[in-house]
Amino acid sequence: MPTTVPTRRRPSPLLITVIVVVAILGAFVLFSGFYADILWFDQLGFLQVLQTRWLSMLVMFLIGFLGMAVPLALSVQIAFRSRPVYAQLSSQLDRYQELVEPLRRVGMWAAPAVLGLFAGIASASQWETAQLWLHRKPFGETDPQFGFDVGFYVFELPFYQSIVSFALAVLFISLVAALATSYLYGAIRVTGREFRISRSARIQLAITGALYMLALGVSIWLGQYASLAMPAQGFLETGAGYTEVNASIPGAQIMAGIAGLVAVFFIITAIIGRWRVAIVGTALLIASSLVVGVAYPAIVQRFQVDPSARTLEAEYIQRNIDATRAAWGVDEMVETTSDARTDAEPGALREDAETAANIRIIDPALVTDAFANLQEYRQYYGFPEQLDVDRYEIDGQTTDTVIAVRELDLSGLDEDSWYNRHIVYTHGYGVVAAYGNQRGPEGQPVFLQAGIPTDGALGDYEPRVYFGESTPDYSIVGGPEGSPDLELDYPRSTEEGSGNATTTFSGEGGPKLDSFLSRLVYALKFQSEQIILSDAVNEESQILYDRDPRQRVGEVAPFLTLDTDTYPAVVDERLVWIVDGMTTSSSFPYASHRSVAQTIADSTNPNPGFTPGDIVNYMRNSVKAVVDAYDGSVTLYAWDTEDPILQAWQEIYPGTIRPMSEMSGELMSHVRYPADMFKLQRSILGDYHVTDPATFFSGDDQWATPSDPTWSSTQTQAPPQPPYYLTMSVDGQDPAFTLYSTFIPRDGREVLYGYLSVNADAGGTAGERLESYGQLTLQMLPKDRSIPGPGQVQNTFDTDDQVSRELNLLRQGASDVINGNLLTLPVGGGLLYVQPVYLRSTGATSFPVLRKILVAFGDDIAFEDTLDEALDALFGGDSGADAGDSGVDPNAEEPTEPGAEAPDADLQAQLDTALQDAVAAIQARQAAYAEGDVVAAAEAEVRLNEAVQRAVDISAEIEGTVAPEVAPEESAPAEEPATSETVAP
Repeated sequence: MPTTVPTRRRPSPLLITVIVVVAILGAFVLFSGFYADILWFDQLGFLQVLQTRWLSMLVMFLIGFLGMAVPLALSVQIAFRSRPVYAQLSSQLDRYQELVEPLRRVGMWAAPAVLGLFAGIASASQWETAQLWLHRKPFGETDPQFGFDVGFYVFELPFYQSIVSFALAVLFISLVAALATSYLYGAIRVTGREFRISRSARIQLAITGALYMLALGVSIWLGQYASLAMPAQGFLETGAGYTEVNASIPGAQIMAGIAGLVAVFFIITAIIGRWRVAIVGTALLIASSLVVGVAYPAIVQRFQVDPSARTLEAEYIQRNIDATRAAWGVDEMVETTSDARTDAEPGALREDAETAANIRIIDPALVTDAFANLQEYRQYYGFPEQLDVDRYEIDGQTTDTVIAVRELDLSGLDEDSWYNRHIVYTHGYGVVAAYGNQRGPEGQPVFLQAGIPTDGALGDYEPRVYFGESTPDYSIVGGPEGSPDLELDYPRSTEEGSGNATTTFSGEGGPKLDSFLSRLVYALKFQSEQIILSDAVNEESQILYDRDPRQRVGEVAPFLTLDTDTYPAVVDERLVWIVDGMTTSSSFPYASHRSVAQTIADSTNPNPGFTPGDIVNYMRNSVKAVVDAYDGSVTLYAWDTEDPILQAWQEIYPGTIRPMSEMSGELMSHVRYPADMFKLQRSILGDYHVTDPATFFSGDDQWATPSDPTWSSTQTQAPPQPPYYLTMSVDGQDPAFTLYSTFIPRDGREVLYGYLSVNADAGGTAGERLESYGQLTLQMLPKDRSIPGPGQVQNTFDTDDQVSRELNLLRQGASDVINGNLLTLPVGGGLLYVQPVYLRSTGATSFPVLRKILVAFGDDIAFEDTLDEALDALFGGDSGADAGDSGVDPNAEEPTEPGAEAPDADLQAQLDTALQDAVAAIQARQAAYAEGDVVAAAEAEVRLNEAVQRAVDISAEIEGTVAPEVAPEESAPAEEPATSETVAP
């Protein structure tokens, strides 16, 4: 009977087809991501950045892959080919061989390839370290311990350490693989107490061990250099102290020498076959690491340094002070002493008249709702929570302004369809700017640029905002010439006619959707088939995405640490966003480290979030980046050309960073000193304003940033007070745009010890920066007098009897009193505190309005309707200067917005009379109690209640006559955009 041979079952054609289709789809999805990146960078003009990054990562991946896979494969192959042919194996090893043998050929090449893949990925992540090493630059400064240029620690040492670490990993894995292969195939046999190893296995393992010891010795040797940027055992926060210099570093040198000697022992073992020599050497290395590396430094620290730390550590504390101040750019800070007088004499502000005229009374953190109520006009516009402070030349005078961009807020759309979100609503419109030192009659901001269409003192500029901090994830714009406009531009006013103005984007802002491939790629990227199907997408269409200015700069300049506050400016008839970029390092020898996220946290940004490379000990504001709000173009300008790290990156990305000489004068007039860098510097100066090692060691002069006294949350501890931008004179210098902060002792006492400021004004000359820009000034205040700090001043404001009475009256009309930012100005020979006080009705559509101004100088305070009145009251009836709101009559009739009904002037007068009667009744009651006249006090109490009730009734009547602002679409019917997928607006 014939034997039937079983046929091998072939895979199903359907299964093969599914696998192939899935593989093709997966490959295309992967390709689409790369292709989209290419299109985005190419359109932006930074394709070289992407190419350099990818090429560098590819080279490093190949180096890592080959560096791991080849030695490992060789190690396994050598161990296998030199195995004993007739080795007697145990039954257990026989079973292992039977299991392994069918997969041996694959495994001997697959395992090294897999490990090589992981090693390649790890190596690719180190491409920046390799590129910086290739383009390393000298700092021109040497470390005080070894005499090497700082560039060695920043550029070279991290690269050498990464190579040695990789070599140690490769050698260790190769050693383990050779050991396992030799044991599996009989080259190593362990029977009872007997240990046998073949000659070939002995040579291979000993040589591998010798190489490992050599690499370990190099790693230990490099570690002594790395200790200069690491925490010390003793007093020092960073750097090598007495113990490190006299015990740890010599110990590391000894251990590195021992490791080299042990490597020689392994070579001897390979030659003569005696493992005892290598084992004894290894034991010696372990023992020396415990004795020389751990025990001896601990003994020196405990019994020599601790009893005389102030004397022995003085030299190294000085190293730490000098290096930290240099690394953080505070070594050229000007330190002055200030008498800080506290008596408010008449005419004290006469010499500071220009500063007084520019005191900002508009709080950018509180007027967002005012901007929104008065300038949004439609529900699809919005303003950020924190507005920005800038300065503009108005009528020949530099004026501080509070400025914000009117951006899209699509959360309020009635018809939130794909078509509306991505085709119709594509951009915001214009900036709104208010005088920082003025207020309207009823406390509203006084706008110098406002409206739709935009109009004001900033002149004509391109107002459309396609790129900003609040934009849709993507928009599709553009179209053939003569095609209908699909994008809503702005709502027309009644004078312009009904309906909405429409437009078509005409710039170069994103990749073109001019082919089916590009549409398919972006349909996959954004997971929307509408990009392919919509008839609004044509051969001239562009897709705009990654539109946040900070994100765009981060993509084209990944080597920069970006300031968290991106600010807008009208420059050369364009609306632009300005982003400050910092180069950083964590390897500056002896310089103390700071966490960027923890240090920049304050009341305006309480949770910045952790980012990679967050712990640094060197920073420079190297780049000013400008992002056009209309077309999203990014321009990088080299700001600190002396920074070696920036010089290295300019060689890595040649041509991507333009020289400062190409900056226009108008752009120069709007760049400012980065707030995040200033926060880090003030944190450093909390300790390192002290330059004497003995004082530094004693720690009796440590400073801190005051907590924000206006912090309203009771659930969390108040974060630090933010620095503020103001135009003012510092230490007798000409008034300039300045960023400042104050210091109090770290023990929590609310008395001022220091006033730190930096000149943030670069001037207005094209391509030239003022020499005074970036000049830090620290005014040291006398410690033998109690100069009130922000918290103490705020407490005085809150507990003053007269202020409390007036605030209580303001609260009677169902309103909340909100304290604005508490500013500190060095004027009049002392420190002047200024705080705007806002009033907000509890109504749903209300917004804060500026009602009062609190001021303090020394122990004297004043509380008036305007800053000018408050200053005069504070300084004996005549401050000697006019504030910016000197011409404001708080009781004047409020100019009405279109569509709003003005309050009755007679009602306003009646309200003022009622409030005055209430104040008079309170004074009469107090006087009666002081004289013991209970009857008169009771009569005054009755008059007070009647006056308060009249004030409440009149306030309610006034609120009833003032209608909420009517947006243009409510005052005049306007055509709404399309709400379907096929109908244009």
